[in-house]
Amino acid sequence: MADRPLAVVLVSGGLDSCVAAAVFNQTHSLAFLHLNYRQRTEAREQRAFDALAGHFSVGPRLAVDLAYMEQIGGTALIGTHTPVPEDAPKPGRVPPTYVPFRNANLLGIGVAWAETLGADAVVIGAHQADSDYPDCRAGFFAAYNQMVQWGTRPERAIVVHTPLIALDKGGIVSLGARLGAPFHLTWSCYQAEERACGRCHSCRLRLAGFAAAGLVDPIAYAA
Repeated sequence: MADRPLAVVLVSGGLDSCVAAAVFNQTHSLAFLHLNYRQRTEAREQRAFDALAGHFSVGPRLAVDLAYMEQIGGTALIGTHTPVPEDAPKPGRVPPTYVPFRNANLLGIGVAWAETLGADAVVIGAHQADSDYPDCRAGFFAAYNQMVQWGTRPERAIVVHTPLIALDKGGIVSLGARLGAPFHLTWSCYQAEERACGRCHSCRLRLAGFAAAGLVDPIAYAA
């Protein structure tokens, strides 16, 4: 709606960004931003992004190529040198699927686009309850918002929002179900593009989240 404020939503195509978009769809018009950084499932995530943008009838859409993150490396999500782990992660240790300082890079583009569009919000589906990624902590986003205030036009008053930050995966699934989030259009697997592997950390969290919420995950998994 024309009289609504505009929010730039970082949409990977996964479960969390889908639910974050559903939350802000209640109050804002949405612009969808997708970042390709040579992740293993880049093509599948792009398809999920396009499907979600269609579902939410999003007008402004932007996909940005961050190929430089492949050059930096340091993660199992890019390339084949480091395998994606399939066992349960060790609590309190940063997993090899962490992409160094990824969220700072992604949010920088989100804030820049928000300033260009005149949006007052940048939305990311990060949550810290069951994540050991250092750039998913509430303190990181609080500090980032201070930087945004110093580095953007004062009249824009852009704020980075993390509507899922305090929820675990079960809580995210439950919230998304209440909002009618299109789970069937999302993709979370770190390494497969046809049927989700069901073994990587992201698949494990997703399946546990649906189980905790008492719901069945609508996407297909490998036998």
